[in-house]
Amino acid sequence: MLKKRYTAIILMTVFWGSQAYADGHKVAIASAHPLATAAGFEILDKGGNVFDAAVAVSAALAVVEPTGSGLGGGGYWLLHREKDGFETLIDGREKAPLAAHKAMYLDKDGQVIPKLSLDGALAAAIPGMPAGLVHLSEKYGKLPLADSLAPAIRYAQTGYAIGNRYLKMLKVRAELIKQYPATADIFLDNGKLPQPYSILRQPDLAHTLTQLAKSGRDGFYSGCMADKLVKGVNKAGGIWTKEDLESYQIAERKPVTGHYKGIKITSAAPSSSGGIVLIEALNILSGYDLQKTDEITRKHLITEAMRRAYHDRTLYLGDADFIDIPVKRLLNEDYAAGLRSSLRPDKALPSEMLSGEIEQQPEGTNTTHFSIIDEEGNRVAATLSINFPFGSGFVVAGTGVVLNDEMDDFSSLPGAMNGYGLVGGVANAIAPGKRMLSSMTPTFLETDTQVAVLGTPGGSRIISMVLLAALDFAKGNGPESWVQVPRFHHQFMPDVIEYEKGALSDAEITGLAAKGHQLKVARYPYGDMQAVLLNKANKSLSAASDKRGEGRAVVGH
Repeated sequence: MLKKRYTAIILMTVFWGSQAYADGHKVAIASAHPLATAAGFEILDKGGNVFDAAVAVSAALAVVEPTGSGLGGGGYWLLHREKDGFETLIDGREKAPLAAHKAMYLDKDGQVIPKLSLDGALAAAIPGMPAGLVHLSEKYGKLPLADSLAPAIRYAQTGYAIGNRYLKMLKVRAELIKQYPATADIFLDNGKLPQPYSILRQPDLAHTLTQLAKSGRDGFYSGCMADKLVKGVNKAGGIWTKEDLESYQIAERKPVTGHYKGIKITSAAPSSSGGIVLIEALNILSGYDLQKTDEITRKHLITEAMRRAYHDRTLYLGDADFIDIPVKRLLNEDYAAGLRSSLRPDKALPSEMLSGEIEQQPEGTNTTHFSIIDEEGNRVAATLSINFPFGSGFVVAGTGVVLNDEMDDFSSLPGAMNGYGLVGGVANAIAPGKRMLSSMTPTFLETDTQVAVLGTPGGSRIISMVLLAALDFAKGNGPESWVQVPRFHHQFMPDVIEYEKGALSDAEITGLAAKGHQLKVARYPYGDMQAVLLNKANKSLSAASDKRGEGRAVVGH
């Protein structure tokens, strides 16, 4: 065991010797795991650009943080290319299988069957991560895909030392994982939790990554790999077909943009709700001078902005390929002024008084994020997910791929609340080939002097975390402050302010309650924000990784 641990320690340090572009550009990377950050710098040192580095970091996280993302999941990559100002959102969100239907998780009486959309093969949507890696590499990178995937393949083959955060997440899903032999063989030690700093090796996943490196998207979505995935999923009760895999396509979206007190906000467009809800909340808050209000009133105003923006998420947002979304109206400052007119500084508005037919739906918190920027301003913000810790808990034998449980992010039944209680509407109903709504919020914040890149995991609380960080940026603070901001959250339903222990003082709790708010303390600190910052004037870089996690932020010289 000592020899194995020593090997893992070498893996975590050897790649830090060279942390700069081969062409001399400085770069900053913040990710949720030190090995993923190292993978990004390794590819930069080989002559890759920030987009190649993003491929490397994404793939590495799929190996070393299997609790949060992976080839069996999906996500969003927000890109900016400085030479021509080009910006795009790569939408690699999963899609519902073509055999999916609205009643697939309901019993004969029309009631939701507990955990059917969370656990096992039927919970898995068609993954977008492999297609996203190929697309990002081939369209925006400089290096061959095989080069950018090399660090992840090595981590999977050689292994790495697992940490306490990983073990905490594994403990949460251990009983589920025990039900699936292929998953248990990878992550458990003879059916039990492994010891801290044990070595996790994933040779099947290394083989799958190698096939992707050799054959591009065909290495996952067709041929022998597709046959194996479809056969394994269906044997376990899923509904995948080869057509599902072969027809999956990445979508490129125009990011949503807005402005708040001299800051340009660029963020994720639908199928993510993140950018619209973030900008709408900031538009509402733009009518106040938050720096001149007392802390109780400030937090009340922010909460009321969250309430109204999340309410619109419920009513209007879903997959833009399937429904018409009133994006211009939701982002319009006059529309925000109308919402602001119902906001009283002395009293909370009960959520039940807001209009619209709603339904409740959860969203998993165990996602991941990384941020990259170079001194020229090229940048990537990427939020990736398999939904709940270890996704559906199901691995098709021989692939090493943990399948997502993102089907749970659809709205299954009006009025049903489970999981994290996130509200969803008809716009987010299950349909064949449809992308489920997300809260992932990879974001750029830009002023005349600075550019920030940030994002976080956290399910429905992602948007409120990025909102609080954006407001902290507006106060003039830097990345170390944004990622550590004490967090509180309101998502319209349930009608309650959830806050981290210590995030609100006793006086603030009393004051907010006096305004009519219900409050509850979160069971544990949440989020794992990763942020980087460019000073345009002197091209200096800074970066920070949330101390709630185990990530690493590095500026290469």
